[in-house]
Amino acid sequence: MADKKMVEAITSMDEDFAQWYTDVVKKAELIDYTSVKGCMAIKPEGYAIWELIQSQLDARFKATGVKNLYLPMFIPESLLQKEKDHVEGFAPEVAWVTYGGGQKLTERMCVRPTSETLFCDYYKGVVHSYRDLPQVCNQWCSVVRWEKETRPFLRSREFLWQEGHTAHATAEEAQERTEQMLNVYADFLENVLAIPVIKGQKTEKEKFAGAVATYTIETLMHDGKALQAGTSHNFGDGFAKAFEIQYTDKDNTLKHVHQTSWGMTTRLIGAIIMVHGDNSGLKLPPRVAPTQVVIIPIQQKKEGVLDKAYEIEKTLKAAGVRVRTDDVDKTPGWKFSEQEMRGIPMRIEIGPKDIEAGKCIICRRDNGEKIEVALTDLEAKVPEILETIQKDMFEAAKAHRDEHTYVATTMEEFEKCFTEKSGFVKSMWCEDQACEDAIKEKLAVTSRCMPYEQENLSDKCVCCGKPAKKMVYWGKAY
Repeated sequence: MADKKMVEAITSMDEDFAQWYTDVVKKAELIDYTSVKGCMAIKPEGYAIWELIQSQLDARFKATGVKNLYLPMFIPESLLQKEKDHVEGFAPEVAWVTYGGGQKLTERMCVRPTSETLFCDYYKGVVHSYRDLPQVCNQWCSVVRWEKETRPFLRSREFLWQEGHTAHATAEEAQERTEQMLNVYADFLENVLAIPVIKGQKTEKEKFAGAVATYTIETLMHDGKALQAGTSHNFGDGFAKAFEIQYTDKDNTLKHVHQTSWGMTTRLIGAIIMVHGDNSGLKLPPRVAPTQVVIIPIQQKKEGVLDKAYEIEKTLKAAGVRVRTDDVDKTPGWKFSEQEMRGIPMRIEIGPKDIEAGKCIICRRDNGEKIEVALTDLEAKVPEILETIQKDMFEAAKAHRDEHTYVATTMEEFEKCFTEKSGFVKSMWCEDQACEDAIKEKLAVTSRCMPYEQENLSDKCVCCGKPAKKMVYWGKAY
Protein backbone atom coordinates (compact mmCIF):
# COMPACT_ATOMS: atom_id res chain seq x y z
CA MET A 1 0.00 0.00 0.00
CA ALA A 2 2.89 2.35 0.86
CA ASP A 3 4.37 1.92 -2.66
CA LYS A 4 1.05 2.76 -4.31
CA LYS A 5 0.52 5.77 -2.06
CA MET A 6 3.90 7.19 -2.97
CA VAL A 7 3.08 7.35 -6.69
CA GLU A 8 -0.43 8.64 -5.96
CA ALA A 9 1.07 11.67 -4.20
CA ILE A 10 1.99 13.06 -7.66
CA THR A 11 -0.99 14.63 -9.42
CA SER A 12 -1.58 13.25 -12.93
CA MET A 13 -0.21 15.43 -15.75
CA ASP A 14 -3.49 15.27 -17.65
CA GLU A 15 -5.50 16.26 -14.60
CA ASP A 16 -3.46 19.37 -13.66
CA PHE A 17 -0.09 19.89 -15.35
CA ALA A 18 0.91 22.85 -13.14
CA GLN A 19 0.19 20.86 -9.97
CA TRP A 20 2.01 17.81 -11.40
CA TYR A 21 5.07 20.01 -11.97
CA THR A 22 4.99 21.40 -8.41
CA ASP A 23 4.51 17.90 -6.97
CA VAL A 24 7.51 16.60 -8.90
CA VAL A 25 9.93 19.37 -7.89
CA LYS A 26 8.85 19.02 -4.25
CA LYS A 27 8.75 15.22 -4.04
CA ALA A 28 12.03 14.75 -5.92
CA GLU A 29 13.51 17.26 -3.43
CA LEU A 30 14.82 19.59 -6.12
CA ILE A 31 13.62 22.79 -4.44
CA ASP A 32 11.99 24.11 -1.33
CA TYR A 33 10.08 27.31 -0.76
CA THR A 34 11.70 29.87 1.53
CA SER A 35 10.55 32.71 3.76
CA VAL A 36 11.89 35.08 1.06
CA LYS A 37 8.86 35.61 -1.19
CA GLY A 38 9.46 34.57 -4.80
CA CYS A 39 12.86 32.99 -4.05
CA MET A 40 13.57 29.28 -3.74
CA ALA A 41 16.09 27.06 -2.02
CA ILE A 42 17.70 24.80 -4.60
CA LYS A 43 18.24 21.59 -2.63
CA PRO A 44 21.26 19.28 -3.12
CA GLU A 45 19.37 17.00 -5.57
CA GLY A 46 18.44 20.03 -7.71
CA TYR A 47 21.78 21.77 -7.39
CA ALA A 48 23.60 18.60 -8.50
CA ILE A 49 21.72 18.83 -11.83
CA TRP A 50 22.74 22.49 -12.14
CA GLU A 51 26.39 21.56 -11.44
CA LEU A 52 26.31 19.04 -14.29
CA ILE A 53 24.74 21.63 -16.60
CA GLN A 54 27.29 24.20 -15.49
CA SER A 55 30.39 22.02 -15.87
CA GLN A 56 29.43 20.71 -19.31
CA LEU A 57 28.36 24.12 -20.66
CA ASP A 58 31.49 25.73 -19.22
CA ALA A 59 33.72 23.21 -20.99
CA ARG A 60 31.94 23.98 -24.28
CA PHE A 61 32.38 27.73 -23.73
CA LYS A 62 36.08 27.38 -23.00
CA ALA A 63 36.55 25.29 -26.14
CA THR A 64 35.47 28.42 -28.10
CA GLY A 65 37.94 30.69 -26.29
CA VAL A 66 35.66 32.01 -23.51
CA LYS A 67 37.23 33.09 -20.20
CA ASN A 68 35.31 33.42 -16.93
CA LEU A 69 35.37 36.49 -14.69
CA TYR A 70 33.19 37.97 -11.97
CA LEU A 71 31.72 41.48 -11.75
CA PRO A 72 29.83 43.21 -8.90
CA MET A 73 26.17 42.48 -8.20
CA PHE A 74 25.37 46.20 -7.71
CA ILE A 75 24.87 48.64 -10.58
CA PRO A 76 24.82 52.40 -9.87
CA GLU A 77 21.70 54.02 -11.30
CA SER A 78 23.73 56.41 -13.48
CA LEU A 79 25.42 53.42 -15.16
CA LEU A 80 22.11 51.64 -15.81
CA GLN A 81 20.64 54.83 -17.35
CA LYS A 82 23.30 55.06 -20.05
CA GLU A 83 21.56 52.83 -22.61
CA LYS A 84 17.96 54.08 -22.99
CA ASP A 85 16.25 51.01 -24.58
CA HIS A 86 18.04 48.69 -22.18
CA VAL A 87 16.97 50.50 -19.01
CA GLU A 88 13.36 50.84 -20.24
CA GLY A 89 13.26 47.09 -20.92
CA PHE A 90 14.34 46.20 -17.38
CA ALA A 91 12.91 49.06 -15.28
CA PRO A 92 9.72 47.25 -14.13
CA GLU A 93 11.72 44.30 -12.71
CA VAL A 94 14.57 46.11 -10.95
CA ALA A 95 15.24 45.79 -7.20
CA TRP A 96 16.85 48.91 -5.71
CA VAL A 97 19.26 49.33 -2.79
CA THR A 98 18.85 52.73 -1.12
CA TYR A 99 20.60 52.20 2.23
CA GLY A 100 24.04 50.84 3.09
CA GLY A 101 25.37 50.43 6.62
CA GLY A 102 22.42 52.37 8.01
CA GLN A 103 23.07 55.41 5.82
CA LYS A 104 21.08 56.55 2.82
CA LEU A 105 23.12 56.17 -0.37
CA THR A 106 23.86 59.31 -2.38
CA GLU A 107 23.06 57.27 -5.49
CA ARG A 108 20.77 54.27 -5.37
CA MET A 109 22.03 51.00 -6.83
CA CYS A 110 20.15 48.16 -8.44
CA VAL A 111 20.81 44.49 -7.82
CA ARG A 112 21.84 43.26 -11.26
CA PRO A 113 18.94 42.09 -13.43
CA THR A 114 21.64 41.47 -16.12
CA SER A 115 25.17 42.85 -16.46
CA GLU A 116 25.48 44.54 -19.86
CA THR A 117 26.19 47.92 -18.26
CA LEU A 118 28.86 46.52 -15.90
CA PHE A 119 30.58 44.67 -18.74
CA CYS A 120 30.54 47.86 -20.81
CA ASP A 121 32.13 49.74 -17.92
CA TYR A 122 34.73 46.99 -17.59
CA TYR A 123 35.52 46.79 -21.32
CA LYS A 124 35.89 50.56 -21.47
CA GLY A 125 38.81 50.18 -19.07
CA VAL A 126 40.54 47.24 -20.77
CA VAL A 127 40.00 47.88 -24.50
CA HIS A 128 42.32 50.52 -25.98
CA SER A 129 43.84 49.02 -29.11
CA TYR A 130 42.86 46.48 -31.77
CA ARG A 131 45.38 44.23 -29.99
CA ASP A 132 42.99 44.06 -26.98
CA LEU A 133 40.24 42.48 -29.11
CA PRO A 134 38.31 40.26 -29.08
CA GLN A 135 37.25 40.19 -25.43
CA VAL A 136 35.29 36.97 -24.86
CA CYS A 137 34.14 36.72 -21.24
CA ASN A 138 31.45 34.97 -19.23
CA GLN A 139 30.29 35.00 -15.64
CA TRP A 140 28.34 32.46 -13.58
CA CYS A 141 26.23 34.35 -11.07
CA SER A 142 22.74 35.09 -9.81
CA VAL A 143 20.46 37.87 -11.02
CA VAL A 144 17.38 39.49 -9.49
CA ARG A 145 14.18 40.38 -11.35
CA TRP A 146 11.12 41.37 -9.33
CA GLU A 147 8.65 38.98 -10.93
CA LYS A 148 5.01 39.17 -9.87
CA GLU A 149 4.16 35.52 -10.60
CA THR A 150 6.83 32.96 -9.69
CA ARG A 151 7.20 29.21 -10.32
CA PRO A 152 10.05 26.91 -9.25
CA PHE A 153 12.94 27.06 -11.77
CA LEU A 154 10.79 28.70 -14.46
CA ARG A 155 10.43 32.13 -12.91
CA SER A 156 11.81 33.31 -9.58
CA ARG A 157 12.96 36.66 -8.28
CA GLU A 158 16.52 35.44 -7.94
CA PHE A 159 17.90 32.80 -10.27
CA LEU A 160 21.25 31.37 -11.31
CA TRP A 161 22.62 31.76 -14.80
CA GLN A 162 25.62 32.39 -16.97
CA GLU A 163 25.93 35.56 -18.98
CA GLY A 164 28.52 35.82 -21.72
CA HIS A 165 29.54 39.26 -22.98
CA THR A 166 31.96 39.81 -25.83
CA ALA A 167 33.54 42.76 -27.63
CA HIS A 168 34.83 42.61 -31.22
CA ALA A 169 36.57 44.80 -33.75
CA THR A 170 34.00 44.25 -36.52
CA ALA A 171 30.27 43.74 -37.02
CA GLU A 172 31.03 40.48 -38.86
CA GLU A 173 32.95 39.02 -35.90
CA ALA A 174 30.14 39.97 -33.51
CA GLN A 175 27.54 38.30 -35.72
CA GLU A 176 29.72 35.20 -36.03
CA ARG A 177 30.08 34.94 -32.22
CA THR A 178 26.32 35.53 -31.71
CA GLU A 179 25.49 32.58 -33.99
CA GLN A 180 28.35 30.44 -32.68
CA MET A 181 27.04 30.63 -29.11
CA LEU A 182 23.48 29.88 -30.22
CA ASN A 183 24.84 26.74 -31.88
CA VAL A 184 26.72 25.81 -28.68
CA TYR A 185 23.41 26.09 -26.79
CA ALA A 186 21.45 24.10 -29.37
CA ASP A 187 24.04 21.32 -29.40
CA PHE A 188 24.10 21.23 -25.58
CA LEU A 189 20.32 20.95 -25.28
CA GLU A 190 20.02 18.23 -27.89
CA ASN A 191 23.07 16.15 -26.90
CA VAL A 192 23.14 16.59 -23.12
CA LEU A 193 19.58 17.44 -22.06
CA ALA A 194 17.98 15.36 -24.87
CA ILE A 195 15.68 18.29 -25.73
CA PRO A 196 15.08 19.12 -29.43
CA VAL A 197 15.22 22.82 -30.31
CA ILE A 198 14.04 25.25 -32.97
CA LYS A 199 16.81 27.73 -33.79
CA GLY A 200 15.82 31.14 -35.06
CA GLN A 201 15.67 34.89 -34.72
CA LYS A 202 13.28 36.82 -32.47
CA THR A 203 11.03 39.44 -34.05
CA GLU A 204 11.70 43.14 -33.39
CA LYS A 205 8.92 43.09 -30.76
CA GLU A 206 10.39 40.12 -28.89
CA LYS A 207 14.10 40.94 -29.13
CA PHE A 208 16.24 41.91 -26.12
CA ALA A 209 16.03 45.59 -25.06
CA GLY A 210 19.00 47.35 -26.67
CA ALA A 211 19.96 44.57 -29.11
CA VAL A 212 20.24 44.82 -32.89
CA ALA A 213 19.10 41.18 -33.16
CA THR A 214 18.21 38.37 -30.75
CA TYR A 215 18.55 34.68 -31.63
CA THR A 216 16.86 31.95 -29.63
CA ILE A 217 16.43 28.24 -29.12
CA GLU A 218 12.77 27.41 -28.54
CA THR A 219 11.59 24.17 -26.96
CA LEU A 220 8.19 22.54 -26.51
CA MET A 221 7.08 21.22 -23.13
CA HIS A 222 4.91 18.14 -22.62
CA ASP A 223 1.78 20.27 -22.14
CA GLY A 224 2.28 21.97 -25.52
CA LYS A 225 3.61 25.26 -24.14
CA ALA A 226 6.80 26.83 -25.47
CA LEU A 227 9.86 27.59 -23.36
CA GLN A 228 12.69 29.87 -24.46
CA ALA A 229 15.73 27.84 -23.41
CA GLY A 230 18.58 30.16 -24.35
CA THR A 231 19.24 33.41 -26.20
CA SER A 232 22.16 35.04 -27.98
CA HIS A 233 22.12 38.75 -28.78
CA ASN A 234 24.03 40.88 -31.26
CA PHE A 235 24.32 44.38 -29.78
CA GLY A 236 26.08 46.00 -32.72
CA ASP A 237 27.85 49.16 -31.52
CA GLY A 238 24.89 50.73 -29.66
CA PHE A 239 26.18 49.96 -26.16
CA ALA A 240 29.74 50.87 -27.22
CA LYS A 241 28.55 54.33 -28.30
CA ALA A 242 26.54 54.85 -25.11
CA PHE A 243 29.53 53.81 -22.96
CA GLU A 244 32.27 55.17 -25.25
CA ILE A 245 34.08 51.86 -25.67
CA GLN A 246 36.60 52.73 -28.37
CA TYR A 247 39.85 51.29 -29.66
CA THR A 248 42.62 52.49 -31.94
CA ASP A 249 42.56 50.39 -35.11
CA LYS A 250 45.53 49.36 -37.26
CA ASP A 251 44.96 52.46 -39.42
CA ASN A 252 45.36 54.62 -36.29
CA THR A 253 41.69 55.72 -36.23
CA LEU A 254 39.33 55.46 -33.25
CA LYS A 255 36.50 52.94 -33.66
CA HIS A 256 33.68 51.58 -31.50
CA VAL A 257 33.62 47.88 -30.61
CA HIS A 258 30.74 45.55 -31.58
CA GLN A 259 29.28 43.49 -28.75
CA THR A 260 27.32 40.31 -28.07
CA SER A 261 25.63 38.78 -25.04
CA TRP A 262 24.25 35.28 -24.42
CA GLY A 263 22.73 33.46 -21.46
CA MET A 264 21.19 30.31 -20.01
CA THR A 265 19.55 29.86 -16.62
CA THR A 266 18.31 27.39 -14.01
CA ARG A 267 15.02 27.31 -15.96
CA LEU A 268 16.74 24.55 -17.96
CA ILE A 269 15.98 22.27 -15.00
CA GLY A 270 12.29 23.16 -15.44
CA ALA A 271 12.61 22.26 -19.13
CA ILE A 272 14.11 18.84 -18.31
CA ILE A 273 11.22 18.13 -15.93
CA MET A 274 8.48 19.24 -18.36
CA VAL A 275 9.90 17.66 -21.51
CA HIS A 276 10.79 14.23 -20.11
CA GLY A 277 8.78 13.67 -16.91
CA ASP A 278 5.74 11.40 -16.55
CA ASN A 279 3.13 10.51 -13.94
CA SER A 280 5.69 8.60 -11.89
CA GLY A 281 7.86 11.73 -11.60
CA LEU A 282 11.17 12.84 -13.01
CA LYS A 283 12.94 11.25 -15.95
CA LEU A 284 16.53 12.45 -16.22
CA PRO A 285 18.69 12.04 -19.34
CA PRO A 286 21.83 10.09 -18.31
CA ARG A 287 24.27 12.88 -19.24
CA VAL A 288 22.66 15.26 -16.75
CA ALA A 289 21.60 12.75 -14.06
CA PRO A 290 23.57 13.16 -10.78
CA THR A 291 22.96 9.44 -10.17
CA GLN A 292 22.85 7.49 -13.43
CA VAL A 293 22.39 4.04 -11.88
CA VAL A 294 20.95 2.88 -8.57
CA ILE A 295 21.65 -0.68 -7.41
CA ILE A 296 18.74 -2.18 -5.50
CA PRO A 297 19.57 -5.31 -3.49
CA ILE A 298 16.73 -7.82 -3.22
CA GLN A 299 16.55 -9.63 0.17
CA GLN A 300 19.50 -7.51 1.22
CA LYS A 301 19.70 -9.08 4.69
CA LYS A 302 20.66 -12.45 3.14
CA GLU A 303 24.36 -13.16 3.29
CA GLY A 304 26.42 -11.90 0.34
CA VAL A 305 23.71 -9.74 -1.28
CA LEU A 306 24.91 -6.33 -0.07
CA ASP A 307 28.54 -7.33 -0.63
CA LYS A 308 27.75 -8.16 -4.25
CA ALA A 309 25.87 -4.84 -4.68
CA TYR A 310 28.87 -2.89 -3.33
CA GLU A 311 31.20 -4.88 -5.59
CA ILE A 312 29.08 -3.94 -8.65
CA GLU A 313 29.04 -0.31 -7.49
CA LYS A 314 32.84 -0.27 -7.26
CA THR A 315 33.21 -1.80 -10.73
CA LEU A 316 30.80 0.67 -12.33
CA LYS A 317 32.37 3.67 -10.58
CA ALA A 318 35.73 2.62 -12.02
CA ALA A 319 34.05 2.56 -15.47
CA GLY A 320 33.03 6.23 -15.00
CA VAL A 321 29.37 5.64 -14.10
CA ARG A 322 27.66 7.80 -11.43
CA VAL A 323 26.23 4.99 -9.31
CA ARG A 324 25.05 4.30 -5.77
CA THR A 325 23.62 1.38 -3.83
CA ASP A 326 20.25 1.91 -2.14
CA ASP A 327 20.91 -0.01 1.08
CA VAL A 328 18.28 1.64 3.31
CA ASP A 329 16.06 -0.72 5.24
CA LYS A 330 12.96 -0.50 3.05
CA THR A 331 11.19 -2.85 0.65
CA PRO A 332 12.43 -3.23 -2.95
CA GLY A 333 9.00 -2.01 -4.15
CA TRP A 334 9.39 1.23 -2.20
CA LYS A 335 12.88 1.68 -3.64
CA PHE A 336 11.64 1.06 -7.20
CA SER A 337 9.02 3.82 -6.76
CA GLU A 338 11.63 6.13 -5.27
CA GLN A 339 14.07 5.52 -8.14
CA GLU A 340 11.36 6.16 -10.72
CA MET A 341 10.11 9.32 -8.98
CA ARG A 342 13.65 10.73 -8.76
CA GLY A 343 14.21 10.01 -12.45
CA ILE A 344 17.35 7.90 -12.08
CA PRO A 345 17.90 6.55 -15.63
CA MET A 346 18.64 2.94 -14.66
CA ARG A 347 18.28 0.54 -11.80
CA ILE A 348 20.06 -2.76 -11.28
CA GLU A 349 18.16 -5.42 -9.31
CA ILE A 350 20.32 -8.08 -7.66
CA GLY A 351 19.19 -10.84 -5.27
CA PRO A 352 20.40 -14.26 -4.00
CA LYS A 353 19.04 -16.16 -7.04
CA ASP A 354 20.62 -13.67 -9.45
CA ILE A 355 24.00 -13.97 -7.74
CA GLU A 356 23.76 -17.77 -7.95
CA ALA A 357 22.96 -17.54 -11.68
CA GLY A 358 25.70 -14.91 -12.25
CA LYS A 359 23.27 -12.31 -13.64
CA CYS A 360 21.13 -9.30 -12.68
CA ILE A 361 18.16 -7.35 -14.01
CA ILE A 362 18.58 -3.89 -15.50
CA CYS A 363 15.44 -1.72 -15.66
CA ARG A 364 15.32 1.39 -17.85
CA ARG A 365 13.50 4.41 -16.39
CA ASP A 366 12.65 5.91 -19.78
CA ASN A 367 10.56 3.02 -21.12
CA GLY A 368 10.36 0.46 -18.27
CA GLU A 369 12.19 -2.20 -20.30
CA LYS A 370 13.85 -4.97 -18.25
CA ILE A 371 17.08 -6.51 -19.50
CA GLU A 372 18.85 -9.57 -18.11
CA VAL A 373 22.62 -9.04 -18.05
CA ALA A 374 25.46 -11.34 -16.97
CA LEU A 375 27.41 -9.88 -14.05
CA THR A 376 30.62 -10.22 -16.06
CA ASP A 377 29.15 -8.04 -18.82
CA LEU A 378 27.91 -5.19 -16.61
CA GLU A 379 30.98 -2.99 -16.98
CA ALA A 380 30.56 -2.91 -20.76
CA LYS A 381 26.74 -3.06 -20.96
CA VAL A 382 25.77 -0.34 -18.47
CA PRO A 383 27.48 2.59 -20.29
CA GLU A 384 26.14 1.20 -23.58
CA ILE A 385 22.54 1.08 -22.31
CA LEU A 386 22.88 4.57 -20.78
CA GLU A 387 23.89 5.88 -24.22
CA THR A 388 20.85 4.17 -25.76
CA ILE A 389 18.58 5.74 -23.12
CA GLN A 390 20.08 9.18 -23.88
CA LYS A 391 19.41 8.82 -27.63
CA ASP A 392 15.94 7.31 -27.16
CA MET A 393 14.88 10.11 -24.80
CA PHE A 394 15.86 12.69 -27.42
CA GLU A 395 13.95 10.81 -30.14
CA ALA A 396 10.85 10.53 -27.92
CA ALA A 397 10.92 14.27 -27.16
CA LYS A 398 11.42 15.08 -30.85
CA ALA A 399 8.50 12.83 -31.86
CA HIS A 400 6.30 14.57 -29.26
CA ARG A 401 7.29 18.01 -30.54
CA ASP A 402 6.72 17.06 -34.19
CA GLU A 403 3.30 15.57 -33.37
CA HIS A 404 2.37 18.86 -31.68
CA THR A 405 3.57 21.19 -34.43
CA TYR A 406 0.81 22.38 -36.76
CA VAL A 407 0.55 24.46 -39.92
CA ALA A 408 -2.04 27.24 -40.35
CA THR A 409 -2.45 29.26 -43.55
CA THR A 410 -5.61 31.16 -42.54
CA MET A 411 -6.64 32.96 -39.36
CA GLU A 412 -9.48 30.48 -38.95
CA GLU A 413 -7.04 27.55 -38.96
CA PHE A 414 -4.68 29.48 -36.70
CA GLU A 415 -7.37 30.12 -34.08
CA LYS A 416 -8.59 26.53 -34.30
CA CYS A 417 -5.07 25.24 -33.57
CA PHE A 418 -4.80 27.34 -30.41
CA THR A 419 -8.33 26.74 -29.15
CA GLU A 420 -8.51 23.00 -29.85
CA LYS A 421 -4.89 21.86 -29.63
CA SER A 422 -1.65 22.72 -27.89
CA GLY A 423 1.80 23.08 -29.40
CA PHE A 424 3.72 25.10 -31.96
CA VAL A 425 1.91 26.59 -34.95
CA LYS A 426 3.87 27.46 -38.08
CA SER A 427 2.42 30.34 -40.11
CA MET A 428 3.45 33.01 -42.59
CA TRP A 429 3.79 36.62 -41.47
CA CYS A 430 4.07 40.00 -43.20
CA GLU A 431 6.62 41.35 -40.66
CA ASP A 432 4.20 44.03 -39.46
CA GLN A 433 4.10 44.30 -35.67
CA ALA A 434 0.40 45.21 -35.80
CA CYS A 435 -0.37 41.60 -36.79
CA GLU A 436 1.84 40.27 -34.02
CA ASP A 437 0.07 42.50 -31.49
CA ALA A 438 -3.38 41.49 -32.78
CA ILE A 439 -2.56 37.79 -32.45
CA LYS A 440 -1.19 38.25 -28.93
CA GLU A 441 -4.22 40.25 -27.82
CA LYS A 442 -6.78 37.87 -29.29
CA LEU A 443 -5.22 34.49 -28.41
CA ALA A 444 -2.50 35.22 -25.78
CA VAL A 445 -0.01 33.75 -28.27
CA THR A 446 3.47 35.09 -28.99
CA SER A 447 5.87 34.70 -31.89
CA ARG A 448 8.54 32.30 -30.69
CA CYS A 449 11.01 32.76 -33.54
CA MET A 450 11.59 33.14 -37.26
CA PRO A 451 13.41 29.83 -37.78
CA TYR A 452 16.64 29.50 -39.72
CA GLU A 453 14.94 26.76 -41.68
CA GLN A 454 12.33 28.82 -43.51
CA GLU A 455 9.41 27.19 -45.35
CA ASN A 456 7.03 28.85 -47.78
CA LEU A 457 3.67 27.67 -46.41
CA SER A 458 1.67 30.26 -48.39
CA ASP A 459 2.10 33.70 -49.98
CA LYS A 460 -0.12 35.50 -47.47
CA CYS A 461 0.25 36.65 -43.87
CA VAL A 462 -1.93 34.46 -41.64
CA CYS A 463 -3.31 37.55 -39.89
CA CYS A 464 -3.88 40.30 -42.48
CA GLY A 465 -3.58 38.47 -45.81
CA LYS A 466 -0.90 40.83 -47.13
CA PRO A 467 2.19 39.37 -48.87
CA ALA A 468 4.12 37.17 -46.46
CA LYS A 469 7.82 37.67 -45.79
CA LYS A 470 8.68 35.17 -43.04
CA MET A 471 7.56 31.84 -41.62
CA VAL A 472 7.16 32.08 -37.85
CA TYR A 473 6.71 29.59 -35.01
CA TRP A 474 3.95 30.76 -32.64
CA GLY A 475 3.08 29.40 -29.24
CA LYS A 476 1.74 29.96 -25.75
CA ALA A 477 4.81 30.31 -23.58
CA TYR A 478 6.01 29.91 -20.02
